[in-house]
Amino acid sequence: MGKVDGKSVVVTGASRGIGAEIARLFAAEGGRVACVARTLREGEHQYEGSLETTVGAIHGAGGEATAITADISQPEECERLLAAARAAYGPVDILVNNAALTYFIQIKDYPLSRWMRSWAVNFHAPFLLSKLVLEDMIPRKSGAIVNISSAAAIGPGRGPYSGQALLFRGSTCYGAEKAALERFTQGLAAEVYQDGVSVTCVSPSQVVPTAGTVHHKLVSGFDDPRGEPPELMAKAALLLASEPLERVTGRVTYSQQILKEFGWIDQARGTGVDPAMRGTGYSER
Repeated sequence: MGKVDGKSVVVTGASRGIGAEIARLFAAEGGRVACVARTLREGEHQYEGSLETTVGAIHGAGGEATAITADISQPEECERLLAAARAAYGPVDILVNNAALTYFIQIKDYPLSRWMRSWAVNFHAPFLLSKLVLEDMIPRKSGAIVNISSAAAIGPGRGPYSGQALLFRGSTCYGAEKAALERFTQGLAAEVYQDGVSVTCVSPSQVVPTAGTVHHKLVSGFDDPRGEPPELMAKAALLLASEPLERVTGRVTYSQQILKEFGWIDQARGTGVDPAMRGTGYSER
């Protein structure tokens, strides 16, 4: 038996990177996965990866998945994609809010249009999609929402600033969105605890080499030894979506930290694991 056998799963940002890996693993564990992204076919985006590739890999492995194109920065698109997911697989059991949009621009130069779009994708969409899937989960007294965060939620601390701290310039918007998402996670978890719905949040313990992180030079390449394999984030999301409510709800954690704690891996390293690199305040509560 798989850990999410027969469950209806929605994964945003499933065309490449962490989202594609999450979709593949959940399908391998018996989930029926609605894969959501903007890119349907290869060549439609500057980066490699598409919904057709993700869904094709799942079908090739004997899993169940469907592709749903949507621009989650638009509220009506969020409503439409969930209607399509329900039409395919019924009421939603698991939502993974993975999709993210990143612009590394300092605040003094940040175009308003990009600021608004970034918040729409990275924070407002998880709010709206969570609100909508609760319509399925609360009446059935079960369900899991897993939010994907980032170590960017950890700020540079107080000044004066030099050296490593200056690398935070340009990440203020993205970091603020992820910090808000972590607070949102614990607040919503408390609100729906009595309704049997789990709400959790997980960040990579180390930078995951993806098309985006390579493009922004956060890692030197897909084989950067400092990077974390994307399957660790997929396993962490699966753990948080499948463990009993009382064991995980409200957790804001890091991939390797939670996997080691539950015995899914033997060794762990990176943010939230190394005492020299503490996690965010919400991960320590």
